[in-house]
Amino acid sequence: MRFFLLLLMTVSCLQIHAQRKFYTGADLSYVNEMDDCGVAYKVNGEVRDAYEIFKEQGANMVRLRLWHTPAWHDTLNTGKRYGDLADVKKSIRRAKDQGLRVLLDFHLSDFWADPERQIVPAAWEAVVDDTEILGDSVYNYVNATLLELNSLDLMPEMVQVGNETNKGILQTEAADASGFILDWPRNASLFNKGIKAVRDAARETEKDIQVAIHVAGPENASWLMAGFKKHGVTDFDVVGLSYYWAWHQPTTTARTGQIITELKDSYGKEVMIFETGYIWTLESNDTADNIIGSVQTGYSPASPANQRRWLIDLTQEVYDRGGLGVLYWEPAWVSSPCFTPWGQGSHQEHASFFDFDSNLLEGGGADFLAHNYSGSTSTSSVQRADRLKFTYQPAAREIWLVGNVLTPDMRVELVIMDTLGRTLRSIPVTLDGVGRGRAKLDQHLTGATVILAVSNGVNLGGGVVVL
Repeated sequence: MRFFLLLLMTVSCLQIHAQRKFYTGADLSYVNEMDDCGVAYKVNGEVRDAYEIFKEQGANMVRLRLWHTPAWHDTLNTGKRYGDLADVKKSIRRAKDQGLRVLLDFHLSDFWADPERQIVPAAWEAVVDDTEILGDSVYNYVNATLLELNSLDLMPEMVQVGNETNKGILQTEAADASGFILDWPRNASLFNKGIKAVRDAARETEKDIQVAIHVAGPENASWLMAGFKKHGVTDFDVVGLSYYWAWHQPTTTARTGQIITELKDSYGKEVMIFETGYIWTLESNDTADNIIGSVQTGYSPASPANQRRWLIDLTQEVYDRGGLGVLYWEPAWVSSPCFTPWGQGSHQEHASFFDFDSNLLEGGGADFLAHNYSGSTSTSSVQRADRLKFTYQPAAREIWLVGNVLTPDMRVELVIMDTLGRTLRSIPVTLDGVGRGRAKLDQHLTGATVILAVSNGVNLGGGVVVL
């Protein structure tokens, strides 16, 4: 029996959008609280469930934050706690009832964790100076939380260890207030404990959970990722970025895309925007000070249309650069009679996806969720001169790949399809050095089979095996 491989340019020029995983979604952590505060979300004047609205608008993922023990809620409004495990269980159930995937955000704090604040939960303060015991506390907490969620069929599909962790995590209040602290050996040990807790929970439950590290500001990502790698924090899948024009200017969407490419090339990880936001008005609907106050040149004045355009352009850039997705931060955090620790109402109503009567904005930012990014005139596909050549070795049941586009730090897989374009299976490619790789098949190919080599959603080349 003779085998031969024909390189078809009509195949190798395809972008494999049908097989590509790409997330558009939102952090909806405030929704339970908004419901309790009397907010009625509406579409064209009709009251609707918030999760249902986002699903219908095209979201496929929801991000939810988890605090350890948010006791500060006890003296706020009715005293009901939000962002604790009981509240998060309710939110995950609402998301899964709509068929939405979940990114669970472990803040590893009782209060907001961000680039300037990383305070240890009160329950662990006594062991904050003992890295080994503190690490065990992190492991036990993360692992037990995930196992409990799994027992209720609420396991998230992705977990981030820490929130906007630009500085050292799990500090005392005094140490955190003293300025920037980043003790890499301590930090790395704590992160690895948290990551291991997720990996062990995934293994025990036989669930596929992606692990993420989250940093704020695209320009900060390179040096932080270099620090993580240097100190042995490597067993994670996704680099999550916060990118807000208001805080990270002059970094543009184009520059953010370039950074995504650099991160993927340097570290072989998926890259995703975990947080972003853009205002649709400079007006306010309550007495709480708003946290975003500027617009980018070319996307002004603040309006629903410019919010929409900015988000679509950002997401298109992320898509074209092979990123994993874009999540918007708290687009349902609208005005209400309730208080935050800093004022009455919302600090984000001018950047939400709803007007001041909680109606979904027509032509506003929510449109980014269902936009067709695969139809972009921009492309991140490999140039034809760098395409791969393939050879099928039937005796070894292997396909050999040769081409300068292959580098040892890449993650490449072969997508095996029938001639109707239906995916049969995916096979990892072992890279033998620069320009060479091989994929071991679990069985002989039969008939005519389409083969595409893919790296991070980008088609490197393809062909057809014919018997």
